[in-house]
Amino acid sequence: MAIRMPRIIQARKILRRSLSNGSRTPTYTDIPKGYFAIYVGEQEKKRHMVPVSLLSEPLFQDLLHQAEEEFGYNHPMGALTIPCSEDVFTDLASRLGAF
Repeated sequence: MAIRMPRIIQARKILRRSLSNGSRTPTYTDIPKGYFAIYVGEQEKKRHMVPVSLLSEPLFQDLLHQAEEEFGYNHPMGALTIPCSEDVFTDLASRLGAF
């Protein structure tokens, strides 16, 4: 089994960037090519960068269906909002190879 260190390092950099954007308003130019921004959390929502490849994963599609049921197509944060805890999302994303 090979360890993909460059991919892990890149994911950490992207995660740090998404979490450390401070008080400035995120824009579409902050999103690297091949990724999209989502907000995750039950109370306080945090912005994450997710690879587009996750869109084809059945578990991630289940989260998208939950988001559709809860928010419809009107997302209050201005981007896709996933209605689950950050811990659950991080665990799922790491199992799917996003982080």
